[in-house]
Amino acid sequence: MKIRIALAGNPNSGKTTLFNALTGSHRSVGNWPGVTVEKKEGYLKDDGNVIITDLPGIYSLSPYTPEEKAARDYLINERPDAILNIIDGTNPERNLYLTTQLAELGIPMVCAVNMMDEVEKNGDDIDTEGMSKAMGCKVTKLSALKGTGVAESARAAIRAAGDGIAPRIKIFPADVESALVKIENTALATLPEELRRWFAVKLFERDAAAVAALPAPLKTQVGKKTESIIKEAEKACGDDSESIITNGRYTYIESLMKSCRKKKSAGKPTV
Repeated sequence: MKIRIALAGNPNSGKTTLFNALTGSHRSVGNWPGVTVEKKEGYLKDDGNVIITDLPGIYSLSPYTPEEKAARDYLINERPDAILNIIDGTNPERNLYLTTQLAELGIPMVCAVNMMDEVEKNGDDIDTEGMSKAMGCKVTKLSALKGTGVAESARAAIRAAGDGIAPRIKIFPADVESALVKIENTALATLPEELRRWFAVKLFERDAAAVAALPAPLKTQVGKKTESIIKEAEKACGDDSESIITNGRYTYIESLMKSCRKKKSAGKPTV
C-alpha cells in the first residue's frame, strides 16, 4: 500500500532542497490541474511505497494565488496520509502561521525545523520537544542543505501516517473556540469529523471559497446557521471575524516561541 506524504512550507524554507534529498532522481515534474504551477512528485529513496509530493511554497491556505489554490485543493480533496511541514528555524514566527492552518486540516502532521545549523551558529536554540507537546505533533530538527535530520524527519512522517492521529490544538480565545464548536456541531455536523475544524474556521472567517467547496446540500444552509454564532463572537471580542482569527494565530505563535526558543541576542540588534 502506497503512503502519500505532502511537503508543505513557505517559499525559501528549504522545502525543495529537502524534496531533492528525499527523492534523489526518483521524481517527476508536471503541472497542477487547471494552473501553470509546477507539480513535483517522487518516490522516497530506498522505499518505493512512499510518494512525496512537493506542494508549492505558500504563506497561507487562503486561495489568493494559483500556488495557494493548488496546495489547498490538494490537501482538502486528495487528503495525503501525512504532511511534512518545513519551518525555517531562522524565522519561525512567519512560517508558523501556515503551520497553524495545516494543523486544522485533520491530517497527521510532522513539523521539521529546518536551517538548524544556522540557528545554532547564531547561538540560539529551539526546543523541539516542547513544541511537540504544545502542538500535538512530532517536531524534528533538520538541515536539508547539510543532510542532517533528513532521514529522521521522513521516518517521523511515515510513522505519523501509520498512526493516523492528526494534531488538535486550541489556539483561539475561549469565545472563539466555543463558536467554532457550535459551528462544527450544527452547520457541519454531517461532514466527516476530520474536516469539521478546518471548515468551521473558514466559515467563521466568512471565506466564500470554503463555502463553495462544501457538499451541495450544505452550501445553502451554512450561512443561516453560522451568522448569528459569528456575530456573537465578534461582539464578545470587539473585532471582525477574520481579524480575530489572524490575531489568534499570531498570539499563539508568540506564546509558543516565548516558551520554546532561546535567543542569544534577544533584545539586541542583529546584522
